[in-house]
Amino acid sequence: MSDRFALTGARIFDGADWHDNAALVVKGDVVEAILPAGAIPTGVPAVETGGGLLVPGFVDIQVNGGGGVMLNDHPDVASIETICRAHAPFGTTALLVTLITDTPAITAAAVAAGAEAAREKVPGFLGLHLEGPHLSLARKGAHDPALIRPMTDADQAALIAARQDLPVLLTTIAPESVEPVRVTALARAGVIVSLGHTDTNYATASAYAAAGATVVTHLFNAMSQIGNREPGLAGAAIDTGGLYAGIIADGIHVHPTTMTLALRGKQGPGKIVLVTDAMATIGTDMPSFTLNGRTIYRKDGSLRLADGTLAGADLDMISAIRFVHRVIGLDLDEALRMASLYPAEAIGQAHRLGRFANGTAADIVGLSDGLDVKNVWIDGKKVFGA
Repeated sequence: MSDRFALTGARIFDGADWHDNAALVVKGDVVEAILPAGAIPTGVPAVETGGGLLVPGFVDIQVNGGGGVMLNDHPDVASIETICRAHAPFGTTALLVTLITDTPAITAAAVAAGAEAAREKVPGFLGLHLEGPHLSLARKGAHDPALIRPMTDADQAALIAARQDLPVLLTTIAPESVEPVRVTALARAGVIVSLGHTDTNYATASAYAAAGATVVTHLFNAMSQIGNREPGLAGAAIDTGGLYAGIIADGIHVHPTTMTLALRGKQGPGKIVLVTDAMATIGTDMPSFTLNGRTIYRKDGSLRLADGTLAGADLDMISAIRFVHRVIGLDLDEALRMASLYPAEAIGQAHRLGRFANGTAADIVGLSDGLDVKNVWIDGKKVFGA
């Protein structure tokens, strides 16, 4: 295919508005323009999409695995490539590969692999999400309690150093294990700090947002809940405008009514964003896998430890979009923004991801009218579809 082409025949959503009878013009790895279908420049080949929708590629800021692998088990570039490739058929064109709490050696290996993947420009790789080890034992979830520990000066320095080699670095921390001054230092160095796996109260969560935390990890899961006299982290996430909050929209992690209430109440400019919290199972039929030596079982749409504890999600991004659109009742525009523009905003990448405008990344998803993924382009190159 030419370095410059125009996608035609579909409704186009640019992240804000819909365009009918239009063409999406791509030049190299970026979007050039959205033009009337009859105004495609001479010499630019038109590529007929066969109807449906063209929307900005999905951005997932919490992906633990896919394609049969977990970053924890194989912290190398090959695993990062496999994970990114596994999520592309579901419309995810940019993701943060997530390392669940592990040893310092595994963490260092994952950071090195992420840096190499960034240098090699692995399609779909956006950066790393280090979920732990600086969490609360009281809200450990599926994280190995033997590996959870407070943040040290060396840990802080390592995170700041890692950020220099990664396009995006997000870390989930609990106030119980990290002092607010460290959050400020990390944020100033460009590390995105997310609050999660914590039993903290509303006042402390608000103070940590003021110190530099800007995201909350999987809202309502592994955190202090909204109570009659104490709003907890869940309440702070909804009430604090400066916080974005990921949510796992599978109907298992969060009740649809709870999700609806959170969406109605969320104060901006921060938004609630869709995350998959996906594990190795995505793109496979595997019935189980291991994490930190413990078996996680896949059954009835969920992933659980032997004791029933939820351990990540058996969820892809297009399924999450369909859930909030069809079950929660959000307009399709907003459901798509929750999977693209809003997560891009949360990690400082909205200048190039989550929308179509001159110079934005040519990360494009072609959907059927029934919201099945037909085609996917990353950086202007087709990675899925006929």
